[in-house]
Amino acid sequence: MAKEKSTKGTSVATESYKGVRDFYPRDYFIQQYLHETMRDVVEHFGYEEYATSILEPSELYAAKTSEEIVNEQTYSFEDRGGRNVTLRPEMTPSVARLVAQKRRELPLPLRLYSIPNVFRYERPQRGRLREHWQLNCDLFGVSALEGDIEVILLAYELMRAFGATESEFEIRINHRGVIPETLALLAKRNTLTFPKAKQSALIRLMDRKDKMKANVYADALTELLGEELSMVVQRDYNPGMIRQLMQESESGQRFFELLEELDRRGITNVAHDPYLMRGFDYYTGMIFEVFDTNKENNRSLFGGGRYDNLMELFGQDPLPTVGFGMGDVTLRDFLETHSLLPEYKSPTDLYVAVTAPPVFAYAAQLAQRLRRHDLTVAVDYTGRKVGDQVKAAAKKGVQFCIVVGEDEAANGMYKLKHLPTKQEIAVHESDIAEVVFEALE
Repeated sequence: MAKEKSTKGTSVATESYKGVRDFYPRDYFIQQYLHETMRDVVEHFGYEEYATSILEPSELYAAKTSEEIVNEQTYSFEDRGGRNVTLRPEMTPSVARLVAQKRRELPLPLRLYSIPNVFRYERPQRGRLREHWQLNCDLFGVSALEGDIEVILLAYELMRAFGATESEFEIRINHRGVIPETLALLAKRNTLTFPKAKQSALIRLMDRKDKMKANVYADALTELLGEELSMVVQRDYNPGMIRQLMQESESGQRFFELLEELDRRGITNVAHDPYLMRGFDYYTGMIFEVFDTNKENNRSLFGGGRYDNLMELFGQDPLPTVGFGMGDVTLRDFLETHSLLPEYKSPTDLYVAVTAPPVFAYAAQLAQRLRRHDLTVAVDYTGRKVGDQVKAAAKKGVQFCIVVGEDEAANGMYKLKHLPTKQEIAVHESDIAEVVFEALE
């Protein structure tokens, strides 16, 4: 009979899976701050929260999400029933599916938001992890320019709510309709024809331009468009020429109207970026990204745009939609770069240090009475030295501490210590809550 293999002496590593995070209380405090601030801002705009499963059918992403994400970055597998399943890499297809499912029952316009975790298999680096949380805001049923303006204004107000000034971030805008229209006009001026069939491939290539060496990009452009048209694009596709061509473009006129209206609304940190593409295939109109202007973190923070045709994926008529996704990783990097992260505040108002086990029961009853006054109270039942208990409270970030022993249990008087300043005052049990709340306000 074979002996069972012993596992004695073996251990499992304590590190988390590469590219994901554990949140200890101080880390989670910041995470909660991010989410609570997001919720506060978007709900003031009338957006309602929803949620979907972390798992989606793989075909949901195959048709409209970029090939790079589908083929290289998704966590996809076959379940036990033989179905192809993907951990969501983004939320837009999911919310579109949600709306398509009950389209006739949902009143328009529809404002929805969520803050889910999403997954992409890519090399972890600053600003990019394999799992992150992302605020998603989507406005369904508004084709007017006001829809585009609202989501940009919402993005702007989110940045301001986190303490950013206009000089610390820039909103870069482009228009998906402008790109093929100006490219066609550019080709026509040079007696060439822009191949519409290669539009999506060209947009995806131009979206990766900054990540490629100049010669590699040039070679790829030539392979896609041919030598003549490739040379024209490299030579003439620049901000000055594009703005000139946009005067002749229908999408360009709408785009200029958007810029003028944003300026009238007081959003002045806006810039037209003709190289802004956003790689998702489902965008149909205005696209934007918010950039950090600090040289130490000069990168895109988040973005979005208009996608009016995603309902076609579900065999339904188009529904005008505009939205964006704001990731927590790049946002946290921004706040850290600009010294805007909040200071940790312990959820515990009062720490009760107990002198000896015989007083444990009394300390527990005292804590319960104080909790009825809405204080958050933690009791130390370790039985270690009182000095060590007080040090632990300070390390946890708790503001106030009392010591409970036989004398305190007998007379109801306590020394209330403010740990940051080490100042002490004598208080009766009936006054503890009032004194603590006054100090914490």
